[in-house]
Amino acid sequence: MGQISTTNHGRRKGDSLKDGIAHEIDHGRRNFLRNLGILGTSGFLLNKLPVAALGMSPLAAALSASGDDERVLVMIRLKGGNDGLNTLIPIHNFGKYQAIRPDIYIPRNEVIEFTSTLAVHPQMAPLQSLWNDGHMRAVQNVGYPSQNLSHFRSSDIWATTSDADEVVTSGVFGRYLSDQYPDFLSSPPDTPPAIQIGGPGNLLFNNADDFNYAISTENPTQLYEIARTGQLYDVNDVPDCTYGEQLSYLRAVANTTFRYAGVLAQAFDAGRNTAEYENDRLGDQLALVARLLRGGLGTRLFVVELDGFDTHANQPEAHARLMNSVAKNVKSFFADLKTGDIDDRVLAMTFSEFGRRVFQNGSNGTDHGAAAPMLLFGKGLNGNGMTGGLPDLDRPENEFNLQYEVDFRSVYATVLANWLCIDSGLVDQVMGQTFPRMEDLGLFCQGTTSDHSPCQTDTLKLRAYLSGGEAVLEYALPTSARVGVHFFDVSGRKLSAPFQGQQQAGPQLLRFPLSGIGWSSGIYVVSLEVNGRMYSRKLGVFR
Repeated sequence: MGQISTTNHGRRKGDSLKDGIAHEIDHGRRNFLRNLGILGTSGFLLNKLPVAALGMSPLAAALSASGDDERVLVMIRLKGGNDGLNTLIPIHNFGKYQAIRPDIYIPRNEVIEFTSTLAVHPQMAPLQSLWNDGHMRAVQNVGYPSQNLSHFRSSDIWATTSDADEVVTSGVFGRYLSDQYPDFLSSPPDTPPAIQIGGPGNLLFNNADDFNYAISTENPTQLYEIARTGQLYDVNDVPDCTYGEQLSYLRAVANTTFRYAGVLAQAFDAGRNTAEYENDRLGDQLALVARLLRGGLGTRLFVVELDGFDTHANQPEAHARLMNSVAKNVKSFFADLKTGDIDDRVLAMTFSEFGRRVFQNGSNGTDHGAAAPMLLFGKGLNGNGMTGGLPDLDRPENEFNLQYEVDFRSVYATVLANWLCIDSGLVDQVMGQTFPRMEDLGLFCQGTTSDHSPCQTDTLKLRAYLSGGEAVLEYALPTSARVGVHFFDVSGRKLSAPFQGQQQAGPQLLRFPLSGIGWSSGIYVVSLEVNGRMYSRKLGVFR
């Protein structure tokens, strides 16, 4: 099949089919449609990006019927296998980390400390403000039993939520589609329940018959501006020959079959971006998602993708660039949503098919590994925090890989049940089995924010104020806890950590003279760390 190229005006010309025309005519237009990606799956582009729209499923129907029908999930795929140890730096065992990665470790004086045990890559510094505002959580040691180290197989496992020794061809969002909605192509819902941007779909959107309901393009270089034209293909700009007649017909079928062009173009025109994103693939994708949401699009599931994480060689520079892209673009994304007054509706979540090995290899890189962290962002998290434990560098599995502590399917199930508010029984049905819900993610269906913490015994109210030239912190601990105090400036840069220690249950009072902590006039953030969870308040100093 010839490739489709794009001119500066959005026109497409088919390459010569050579000896293929007779073959396609003999086999009819159906093969033509399939090969172009517009039979069952159909491609179009918006804002210079390939876009895929997922049809209705029982899960999608439940999304539309749930009480919180405006909540949105944005899944950020870190394609290639992200190195967790150079994402969240293991400062709890830094000596070991440095010893096993002598050429690729992140220097201790460069890491960005969120807490006394949680630090991130220096290129992720833009996320400090989200953490301080209580809009970020980290889940450490995420994986699954008998980790598969193949990109393709492990990606399928993450998409299908199957066990490692079980081959399933239906994805978590694509099950039951053909049985329940056999006329989807002729009668699709008014708004696509899910959109995938940045490449063709994977098994996430397949049903049990291996039919992919995601409308996707197989050619990620297409740059057709559907937002301007409201159609998928130009039916007039074709060669004056038999092939041209065939191509014009196919384009007309695609234009009439694809029902979401007008809906998306309308949302694109109604929305706008007010934040500055990085000029890269992830920035383009998140900017588009923000614009569509701000334009009133009712879609609730989005998947975006950042490629390049298969860092077998020369990892430091490449991984730093990727971490910077994630941090800057996620920060811009939520700033954009905040300007549009919809940031409380959106939860973003990173995922990758696997992590990397504990030890560096001989090429200044890391090879395919097992457990890795997931990062979640949004107001609905009801505060920041870390769960899943700390990576164990002293007891790697099979001497190479981090051992998993959190099954990724528990994260999925928690987000579906506690954020998207899908009936718990249906979540289990879609997941294929029951996985424990993670209450320590701070997600609740009763509103996007909550006055209670995930664990009632963990409730803590922090009071921070200025008195007599001192910064004063008042709080009460429900139980004995490890406590730390961290000071940041308004930009999120960490200034100091003046207190670390164990405190007994009961009321607490800490005082810090402003002269001793070196504050001048300005706005500061005071963060109290209690057993790894942060509680933050802002303080204004005016002299």
